[in-house]
Amino acid sequence: MRGMSSTATTLARPSQPAKTSFRVLGAISTAHLINDMMQSLIIAIYPILKGEFSLNFTQIGLISLTYQLTASLFQPLVGLYTDRKPVPYSLPVGMTFTLSGLVLLAYSPNFAMVLLAAALVGTGSSIFHPESSRVARMASGGQHGLAQSLFQVGGNTGSALGPLVAAAVIVPHGKSSVAWFAMVALVGIVLLLQVSKWYGANRVVAAKGALKAHAAALPRKHVAGAIAVLLVLIFSKYFYIASISSFYTFYLIEKFGLGVQSAQMHLFLFLAASAAGTLIGGPVGDRIGRKPVIWGSILGVAPFALALPHVGLAWTTTFTILIGLILSSAFSAILVYAQELIPGKVGAVSGLFFGFAFGMGGLGAAALGILADATSIDFVYSVCAFLPLLGVVTALLPDTNKRASASA
Repeated sequence: MRGMSSTATTLARPSQPAKTSFRVLGAISTAHLINDMMQSLIIAIYPILKGEFSLNFTQIGLISLTYQLTASLFQPLVGLYTDRKPVPYSLPVGMTFTLSGLVLLAYSPNFAMVLLAAALVGTGSSIFHPESSRVARMASGGQHGLAQSLFQVGGNTGSALGPLVAAAVIVPHGKSSVAWFAMVALVGIVLLLQVSKWYGANRVVAAKGALKAHAAALPRKHVAGAIAVLLVLIFSKYFYIASISSFYTFYLIEKFGLGVQSAQMHLFLFLAASAAGTLIGGPVGDRIGRKPVIWGSILGVAPFALALPHVGLAWTTTFTILIGLILSSAFSAILVYAQELIPGKVGAVSGLFFGFAFGMGGLGAAALGILADATSIDFVYSVCAFLPLLGVVTALLPDTNKRASASA
């Protein structure tokens, strides 16, 4: 108890804005890990839900759509509101919504309750992500890419742990064992209460920094065009990720005859590679610029995505690991690039991009589920293989590094 009190005091103490607060970044990243691990349990237990409620692929996609749409629709609104009126204690409130959805999922008696549970989890995500992204930027000390990468790696690590936890705990003990993770959610709520204290103590300093940042803004026309390009890149990235996160286990079971636990372990490898790759994009973007990172991360996976539907199990595993490693470096670079395009609107920009990412993931899961029912899982992967080629639109992005140098 004494250690927790000490941690709370340290987190709540205002820090110097010029220094990177790794303690706060570690805390918000850990909370992101807990939040996204609980969310990923929904995807990880799709095979269990499919068997228990006799679901088809369209219904599986509808679960993802429900979760992703509730997350995507509310996030920009949360971001816009908190840009004007910061709400530090919204962070533990978001985690409480996620906890409620998780408990409902554990005891859901029918498909409708599963959808309601997914909606609660999505609502928790919509509250958590914009404000936690703001905290990461506040604690960055100017290393914005590094801060977003550290924040994102927590979420991606949590997403990777979901299938591992499902294979080790939920598959042997049944869907109701999801409720056991309520204790983990409570730990997350306690941690976020401490982060909220620090946020409240430092928000005035952050607001002054945001006002100064307005001087570096691009012309509105250029900003609108660049945002449109970034949203196209988010579409290609998250539609493709939806094909793996929602249907990869079924693909491995149908094509290679793997068991549920083995397929979930393969999904864990992909998600773990995604978590590792997240650490690359932000810090590299701080050094060489966001645009080269975006180029390499989206377009760089195209050869592996195109080859994936035509190879055996060993190469499938290898290619999905490489895809996760490379593709995951994009989001931190895209988000920080967008925040630099629209200074002083961290919440709105974060909410827009997190929300759009979740929305594209949900729409992708629903659309690909319908396509899988009408054709086959193999056909879905053959079609999705071309999505990373949309990375060529990165050429249309303005070079913000050169502009920043000229301004200096």
